[in-house]
Amino acid sequence: MTAAFRPITHLRHVGIGVPDYGKALEFYKNLWGLQPVADDSGVTFFATPADPEQYVLRVRQDQDKRLDLIAFGVNSPEEVDELACRLAVGGITLDREPGKLDTPGGGYGVRFFDPDGRLVEVSAGVAQKPFRELEERESVPKKLSHVVINSTDVAATKAFYETYLGFRLSDWLGDLMCFMRSGTQHHILAISRAPRVSLNHISFEMRGIDEYMRGSGRLMRAGHRPLWGPGRHGPGDNTFTYFLDPNENVVEYTTELETIEDDEAWEPRVFDSTSPQSQDQWGTGGSMTETMLPVLLKQTDGGLWTPSPI
Repeated sequence: MTAAFRPITHLRHVGIGVPDYGKALEFYKNLWGLQPVADDSGVTFFATPADPEQYVLRVRQDQDKRLDLIAFGVNSPEEVDELACRLAVGGITLDREPGKLDTPGGGYGVRFFDPDGRLVEVSAGVAQKPFRELEERESVPKKLSHVVINSTDVAATKAFYETYLGFRLSDWLGDLMCFMRSGTQHHILAISRAPRVSLNHISFEMRGIDEYMRGSGRLMRAGHRPLWGPGRHGPGDNTFTYFLDPNENVVEYTTELETIEDDEAWEPRVFDSTSPQSQDQWGTGGSMTETMLPVLLKQTDGGLWTPSPI
């Protein structure tokens, strides 16, 4: 029996296009706690001091708000090539054939479209940058935790990521959202049912509970009322506080995401989506229905099917 092809090691970065570029840069640098490490003609790359990834968020000036791409890492260029072959056999459209990347850190990668028309990059050999451990009470993101996407067909999108990228199902929230992993972290990708294809949210992991609360408080003191949180989810068992950035992208501070050490023994669970305990174990985050859900339902990505220029 051939071993399963499970190449993805981690989530590298997420790229977004925004109409108010200046406000986005100010927000992510001065409030959210990321560091701009490179820029080029209306594109800024943001990193965290604690992560060896060259950058975790790419912000690009655009006329519309949109999700540009989601980037994942693999161990070797050979796995990039094998993935490209598998995609070609499956009739999946490539945006960029396997080759050298010209973004910070270089590397070797391929770009393609998922069933929703979402641009995905998979890469290997990207140079790492210097990094350090965050200090106690240092309330800036430690790393990019996960990304959640909205789909009109959760089952088909889930099947694509399982079939071609080797993701495994961790849990379901009713039939509304599935949580997908590539390693021990409960999820680096989640897929949520929605009336339109769009970005749901981008999540950043903090050093610990104290730093998570301090970061949430910094945003609140600056006048950014949480969409939902602080609280603790059922699926993933992680803390959450959700905010809107100046371009109405939903971003999250989190910590203590569940880990799955025995991959083969894990049995996916189904959490009751109507249960208050599934949504927020602590009961401190307020009502998702009244605050966050209306925002998510109106999210849209203009020009999603147009390949990103970078």
